[in-house]
Amino acid sequence: MYNSSLLSKVLFLILLYTTYSVLHLIFTGNLHRIQIGEYILKVTPYIWTLYGIAFCVGLSAIGAAWGIFVTGTSLMGAGVRSPQIATRNLISIIFCEVVAIYGIIMSIVFSSKLLPVTSANGYSDSDYFTAFSIFFGGLTVGMCNMACGIAVGITGSNVAIADAHNQQLFVKILVVEIFGSVIGLFGLIVGLLMTGKSNNFGSSTVE
Repeated sequence: MYNSSLLSKVLFLILLYTTYSVLHLIFTGNLHRIQIGEYILKVTPYIWTLYGIAFCVGLSAIGAAWGIFVTGTSLMGAGVRSPQIATRNLISIIFCEVVAIYGIIMSIVFSSKLLPVTSANGYSDSDYFTAFSIFFGGLTVGMCNMACGIAVGITGSNVAIADAHNQQLFVKILVVEIFGSVIGLFGLIVGLLMTGKSNNFGSSTVE
C-alpha cells in the first residue's frame, strides 16, 4: 500500500508539472516552442541507438530479477515443507534467467550496427532510420521481456507451491509457465523484424 501510494503521488506530481508547463506556454503565446519533430531530429542518432540498447538490456534484467525474486522466495518456502521439489523447480529459475539472456543477445545485435560516421555531410536518412528502429526495437524487446519475466515468475511461484502440495500438478502447471516464457521469444522476433532492414551507421552517405 505504501509503495502504490508513493507511486500515485509521483505520477500526480509529474502530471501536475506537465499541465502547468503546457498552460504556461498557452497563456504566454509560446505554444509554438513545442516542436517535437524538431527535437527528435536535433538529437544525435547515436543517443536514440544507445537508449534502445539500454532499454533492451535494462528492462530485460528487471524482468528476470523480478521473476527470480518471486519464484525463488516461493521455492525456498515450499522447499521447507517438501525438500524433494527444490531440484526440478529450478527450471523456473532458468526460464526467468533466459529473459535476461534474450536482452543481452539483442543488445549485441543492435550494437553491431553502431559504427562511426565518417561522412563530412553528417548523418544520412539511413542513419536516422537505423537509430529509430533500434530505439523502438529495443524498447519493444525490453518491455516484452519484462512482461515475460513477471509472468514466468508468478507462474513459477505457483508451480513450486502446487508441487509441494501435489506432485502430479507439476507438469500441468509447468506447461502454463512455458507459454508465458514464449512472450520473451515473441519480443525477440519482433525486435529482429523491426531492425532487419536497417543498415549500419555510415553505410550510406548524404547526397
